[in-house]
Amino acid sequence: MKLSKITESKPIIGLEVHIELKTKSKIFCSCSTDYFGKAPNTLTCPVCLGLPGTLPVPNKKAIEKTIMLGLALNCKISSLSKFDRKNYFYPDLPKGYQISQYDLPLAVKGELKFKVQSAKCKVRIRRVHLEEDTAKMTHLGNFTLIDFNRSGVPLVEIVTEPDFESSSQVEEFLKYLQKLVRWLGISQADMEKGQMRCEPTVNLEVVKEGKTYYTPLVELKNINSFSFVRKAIDWEIQRQLEEFEKTGRVKEKGNKTTRGWDEKTGTTVLQREKEEASDYRYFPEPDIPPIKITASQISNLKSQICELPQERLARFVREYGISEYNARILTEEKEISDYFEEAVKEGKGTLEPTFIANIIINKKVDVSKVSPANLVKSLIQQQTAIKIGGSDLEKIILEILSQNQKAVEDYKKGKVNALQFLIGQVMAKTKGQANLGELKEKLIKLIS
Repeated sequence: MKLSKITESKPIIGLEVHIELKTKSKIFCSCSTDYFGKAPNTLTCPVCLGLPGTLPVPNKKAIEKTIMLGLALNCKISSLSKFDRKNYFYPDLPKGYQISQYDLPLAVKGELKFKVQSAKCKVRIRRVHLEEDTAKMTHLGNFTLIDFNRSGVPLVEIVTEPDFESSSQVEEFLKYLQKLVRWLGISQADMEKGQMRCEPTVNLEVVKEGKTYYTPLVELKNINSFSFVRKAIDWEIQRQLEEFEKTGRVKEKGNKTTRGWDEKTGTTVLQREKEEASDYRYFPEPDIPPIKITASQISNLKSQICELPQERLARFVREYGISEYNARILTEEKEISDYFEEAVKEGKGTLEPTFIANIIINKKVDVSKVSPANLVKSLIQQQTAIKIGGSDLEKIILEILSQNQKAVEDYKKGKVNALQFLIGQVMAKTKGQANLGELKEKLIKLIS
């Protein structure tokens, strides 16, 4: 029987994101976590190899970094948490179980707000928990090689609610999450090195003949590239649509599957049926007592969290009058963001923040080699050497005004920051050689 055409469909996407924490030692032993590029199976010990009789000792720094991430994601921090054994048999798991967290994770019920182009999005965070990473498997023809150097590296897992409706939303969320953990200094989250992996769960809400149906859940496993995440989700959405049109199969208990992304063919490939939580036979880890977290400990960790990227971006626009586009670039990395603010302080009263921002961005200043003080000094020397004024300056101002009509209208409506933006554009055009006092006077006059 041929199915009637679908009148409406909407993707429903949730995420599980795994991020390796930047700690010196593994989560339950003293082995180094600096495994990338090292000879296979050289950073191991009886604990991370799961040998009988060994006892795990939790890494305090890993717990603290997980709590800090939970706070940054606006989560509620649990006063009581614990580790659990997640039982499953796979070659990359030496003990036959993984030490993870089940019903009492470190952080729950958070949210993250972000933008996709100009649209505002909000994603609820279900939980943030801590676990041990598995060994790395390399498949070579009929053989599989296992490297246990990665086994036991602290791994934080962020689980969202199914609040995403497109692959572009997922991509922007992941990019911001990567920036956030780098900003906090808790992980490099290098996807090429496997330090950040994503597992989207995708299904569709489909309307057919006035009735609403839900396609079976599909989890896409261990994707370590932003572009691959987007491609895999888009492919899976189309695959599920076509499958529903052919079979009418809907979501039922027990029909969740996992699929892998094949970058060579650009398709998702069926791997296995997905286990339910009960299949893992979770039970409390008997060798690690529950973790009690006091209000003072939470307060102390919260005080260590600096101004976050989104907050700083908004302040840069508000306080310094720079464009949102430039503010976004300056807040991509905390090091560059801090550098800009220090340069603004050094040049206060002499150089406009908008001009400094344009120089840092357009000249691609090497912040590791040129100090903010030296940058400002060189820019002031350039301004002292040659000053553009008179009719030459007026000509440049008119050109900038014609190219930035929105900023002109914003200033006329009373938005003072728009004037700072226009000053920055003129200073960038003149390479910092405009007479600043004359520039402000002419600019206001010409706008009026």
